[in-house]
Amino acid sequence: MNRADQLEQQAKDATSLDDFGEESYREGLEILVASADREARFTDMGAAAFDAQIVGLLSNRLQVEHWYRKHPEIEAQEIEKPLIGLGLPRTGSTALSCLLAEDPAARSIRNWEAQWPCPPPETDSQHSDPRIARAEESMARRNRLFPRMKIMVPSTATSPTECQTFMGFDFKSQLFQSSARIPAYIQWLNHEADLVPTYRYVKRVLKLLQWRCPPRRWRLKNPSHTLFIDALAQVFPDARFWMTHRDVGSVLPSVADLYFELHQAFTQEVDKVWLGEVTTGFCELGMGRMMDFRDRGNDHRFFDIHFASFMRDPFPALEQLYEFLGEELTAETRARMQAWRQNTPRDKHGQHTYDPADFGIDLAALRERFRFYSNRFEVPDGEDAA
Repeated sequence: MNRADQLEQQAKDATSLDDFGEESYREGLEILVASADREARFTDMGAAAFDAQIVGLLSNRLQVEHWYRKHPEIEAQEIEKPLIGLGLPRTGSTALSCLLAEDPAARSIRNWEAQWPCPPPETDSQHSDPRIARAEESMARRNRLFPRMKIMVPSTATSPTECQTFMGFDFKSQLFQSSARIPAYIQWLNHEADLVPTYRYVKRVLKLLQWRCPPRRWRLKNPSHTLFIDALAQVFPDARFWMTHRDVGSVLPSVADLYFELHQAFTQEVDKVWLGEVTTGFCELGMGRMMDFRDRGNDHRFFDIHFASFMRDPFPALEQLYEFLGEELTAETRARMQAWRQNTPRDKHGQHTYDPADFGIDLAALRERFRFYSNRFEVPDGEDAA
């Protein structure tokens, strides 16, 4: 029995289930495990954490399929006109997604749902579900293990989160590279993998989540969608998109440092320069694919937001975004958004500091490399929030 088979068996034993559904996940699982075993240089704790992550994802997939078998009517659920945030990471997208999640007429993936989507949530118990407390405990453990994470990505059990985990159910996701050195897997994911089945599985999970717990007006966010935009658009043909923009000199070193924080607890020796190269590479590739997609008749589907002005005052952009969507920004939603903003100031847990040179990043060269992006979206060098 190979490693992938062993991990599958552990998930079957943990859930007493045995049907993983379509086989689309298997190629990614095998490539990921082989890459990690050969290249990740895990500590013992890192190896154990990696295996536990894989078994957890496989267990969730088993449970999703179990619920569909019990209730085939879930398939009839519709995911219509989702609003999807994408673009470069560390550009204010988390703050924007949190503000959008304050609209009671809209639906986001909450952290606790991402970790344990089954059983599917219900309207009456969604705010008292015991998984919320489990998620808070999990996030407290994360903060102890990665103490700078709450500075970089502050969140709670009920905060909106990305669909990286649901993509992980199909084992085609950037979820894994955030904490493991897996160059072979990254190469396959970015240049060879077929993400259409992955996004179909994301849609499958979204249907499950909204089945007993509307609303059904989805607000999603995931910077890595830029890499796979054609597959995403094929599965969500009526999606509309927002993109946040910020000087790459502030973005890419910050992403590399976030990866460093996650890697160092699990890896024998962290290669910071490699992290800088990986970050720069996928961001450049993603932006190129995104701009090509927009140029092929899709520009009208996008709403662009600049980081500096948004961080000073998000409401002009929010008003324009709602107008773009043809939806009403109600007084109740505005008040909820304002309360979130007051209760969650920037740098609430401290200031994120790092040295780009540690990651082999020369800011002047980096900005020139991304001039195709900054010129297109009129992002000045060195611009940031006041």
